[in-house]
Amino acid sequence: MILPEWTITELQEKMDSGELTARRIAELYMDRISEMDKEGPYLNSVIELNPEALEIAEALDQERKAGKTRGALHGIPILVKDNIDTHDRMQTTSGSLALEGHLAAKDAFIVKQLRKAGALILGKTNLSEWANFRGKRSVSGWSSRGGLTRNPYALDRSACGSSSGSGAAVAANLFAAAAGTETDGSIICPAQTNGIVGIKPTLGLLSRSGIIPIAHSQDTAGPMARTVADAAILLGAMTGADGQDSATRGSRKRGVTNYARFLDRDGLKGARIGVARNMAGTDPKVIKIFEHCIEVLKHLEAVIVDPADVPNFDKFSKTELEVLHYEFKADLNKYLKSLDGNERVHSLEEVIKFNEENSHRVMPYFGQEHMLTAQETKSLRDKKYRASLTKNLRLTRKEGIDAAMRKHKLDALIVPTGGPAWLIDLVNGDSINWDMESTSPAAVAGYPHITVPAGYIFGLPVGISFFAQAWQEPELIKFAYAFEQATQFRRQPRYLPTANLNA
Repeated sequence: MILPEWTITELQEKMDSGELTARRIAELYMDRISEMDKEGPYLNSVIELNPEALEIAEALDQERKAGKTRGALHGIPILVKDNIDTHDRMQTTSGSLALEGHLAAKDAFIVKQLRKAGALILGKTNLSEWANFRGKRSVSGWSSRGGLTRNPYALDRSACGSSSGSGAAVAANLFAAAAGTETDGSIICPAQTNGIVGIKPTLGLLSRSGIIPIAHSQDTAGPMARTVADAAILLGAMTGADGQDSATRGSRKRGVTNYARFLDRDGLKGARIGVARNMAGTDPKVIKIFEHCIEVLKHLEAVIVDPADVPNFDKFSKTELEVLHYEFKADLNKYLKSLDGNERVHSLEEVIKFNEENSHRVMPYFGQEHMLTAQETKSLRDKKYRASLTKNLRLTRKEGIDAAMRKHKLDALIVPTGGPAWLIDLVNGDSINWDMESTSPAAVAGYPHITVPAGYIFGLPVGISFFAQAWQEPELIKFAYAFEQATQFRRQPRYLPTANLNA
């Protein structure tokens, strides 16, 4: 089934003119999901569809007929990752059989915001189980409940993770846009690997309440879309201060509900953009694409500072993992304890036990080493945890991104987002051989990060990353949009069985 890659704005125009209804749009996307995800290329990116979707779409159509539209997302089908609570007949499981059957008692805050904006929550996307924080040799895009998600550009290649289903499904035009989540790379990597736009916002811009956690010092939701404009629309709809998440206090003053107003084709003119050379790696194919991107930025009249190295970008990997282990145990226990009692697990310890007892179904390819290590940690009052967290924030903020931007008086930094997708390997796990670093400094600092398509290597997408200090989403959206509009690098996937080595 051929379906145009309609943007959110185009879908609104078609509904306003009467050419399409929200119900008809939902039907078209559901048919495409059935064909492309479950029958044709078998992407396996959508874990569950909302059984009430058409009924909700009809209600939204009636609102439109009555002259009421809630905004840019009214009637627009959106999918959310399966670690985000939805209070409906869909499950929230983080891809784990341990939570199979779990129906959330209420919507996650960002889902509530999306529904308020008129978005139609069409379904849930598959993910790397437990957001890729279970085993050391994990396979991105695989979950015991949802199976394996594949990359639409080459079906034997990884969709990255943990927001694998969101990335693959957006790229394949199975719906308009998606909400993913990230702790370190889980929005940015699948966005770039599937040739789309991903925004990892400032920590606290979006609420985390109702999202199955890894670590509160780094976790955030964020939009994934085919265009910067669509990602900006989705980001604005999800923002808001939430009394259940203290980190969102800053969002009350610094958050914006309409990021689309920062879409400016001339947005790079006069902007000081620093090239984080020490994070860019050495892959000649990636560097060639990156150098071309820099020339584009110069043509768009950006002031390029090269190099503008980020200090200490590689000095906190061990302590980052320590913090994640401590916070995973504390945060997951808190989430599971809040469940209504009908679920089979209510603590990390019980999840580990369930996995061991059902290892033939849950752990056929890799284990649960991260869970076991997390279970052995002490409380968040432990000196080791506090020292590690303090070190991470110092090295990534004041002595990292802040230092680079202050030294060179920058508006943003750029780096290649990553390399082409690797081959799926269920025997050995992920085999990422990229030598660049794009995600960890911004993820650990809690700073915003946007990736935009930048080119292709053997037909596989790669992206360019823009990142900056906290609350700089407006500037980053402006820069990313100007770059996107000048280049239009993204092209539709072809669902090839393997990479095109002649591309």
